[in-house]
Amino acid sequence: MPGQTLRASTLDRSEPIETASVDELRALQLMRLKQALARAASVPHYREKFAKSVITAGDLKDLGDLKHFPFTTKDDLRQNYPFGMFAVPLREIIRIHASSGTTGKPTVVGYTRGDIELWSALMARSIRAAGGRPGDKMHVAYGYGLFTGGLGFHYGAEYLGCTVIPISGGFTERQVQLITDFKPDLIAVTPSYLLAIADEFERQGIDARQSSLRIALCGAEPWTEAMRTEIERRMNLEALNVYGLSEVIGPGVAQEYGDSKDGLTIWEDHFYPEIIDPDTGEILPDGSEGELVLTSLSKEAMPVVRYRTRDLTRLLPGNGRAMRRMDRIKGRSDDMLIIRGVNVFPSQIEAALAGEAAFAPHYILEVTRPGRLDELDIMVETRAILAPETATQLANQATHLIKAQVGVTARVSAVAPGSIERSQGKAKRVIDKRPRS
Repeated sequence: MPGQTLRASTLDRSEPIETASVDELRALQLMRLKQALARAASVPHYREKFAKSVITAGDLKDLGDLKHFPFTTKDDLRQNYPFGMFAVPLREIIRIHASSGTTGKPTVVGYTRGDIELWSALMARSIRAAGGRPGDKMHVAYGYGLFTGGLGFHYGAEYLGCTVIPISGGFTERQVQLITDFKPDLIAVTPSYLLAIADEFERQGIDARQSSLRIALCGAEPWTEAMRTEIERRMNLEALNVYGLSEVIGPGVAQEYGDSKDGLTIWEDHFYPEIIDPDTGEILPDGSEGELVLTSLSKEAMPVVRYRTRDLTRLLPGNGRAMRRMDRIKGRSDDMLIIRGVNVFPSQIEAALAGEAAFAPHYILEVTRPGRLDELDIMVETRAILAPETATQLANQATHLIKAQVGVTARVSAVAPGSIERSQGKAKRVIDKRPRS
């Protein structure tokens, strides 16, 4: 298989690559990048794109030469639906995953046996970095099926030597029952759904802080530091950030270490990151905020070259490691709302609302255009039932907070607990009712 295969019994400690020098890491990346570009060139889409590049994979002298190769976008994957981006014959594909396809054809991803082994090892590395160990019980509340979340954590936890409880998403009452009865140590779940589980604990009169859970691995959607604080306060556990995307491999691209909680370490031995200006495509220096671009260095079935994730973040130096960290995802460039000329991300609204302790972390943004101008309405739950005049006063305070911190005028409604439908996976934060031009 590409990369390192480690026995599960050795995965309760750091792998050598995690403490390698910068020079050792860069040499490994360059070698694997050459191999990845050569592998990608067997795909008709890339062969045609590479023919327009000023250099070939064989000309690659350093990692900076990657800038001469074209970007890959989700549209490229959809235009080659279903199997046109595969670099191996279909007989070598042992699994297929796909996106939901809610905005068009789904994006299809294939895996060879070596890819599954690699993915499992990377997920095991991620779980161990978060604080998981062989023998732990992991409750997997990510969805199973074409979505990569559930099976990614499942295989990684088994590879590490954990006992897996594959409950998937939904059936929140049963989630609480199994957490109470099976006493798992770890939970893999979207942060918004973990809050729904916390609500269900409370509804059943069970103190979630007394559960066996000690670590939550949360990802699949942008979430703020304020939400982490809320989760940890209500659940009495450590909530760690995990990052990945199906088009690259699934979860397991980057992971926050449990002993530092200072950003996600990108597993750079298998994924090469760049940050670009989302408007111009210009490469930005480390520390600058922009769009994350990833190149897979060791994927066999479907290598991706300079894949535009649309996720907005920045690259940070490694903390005692050569592999760099990425900051918490601010949002997606294609999720950004422009309200009367102001750029607005849902995470900014969430952070502003977190400044008022009476608000719960459940909200919905609705954008309309009744006339010529956009209007933003925000519905946010309170933690307790309030008198109408108190709720109105609280909503007015939130309006001022959002104007001061985000720079946009909004109408805020403070609604009773339980008014907003709970997500059983990725939370839907925005309802855009503006007419399409």
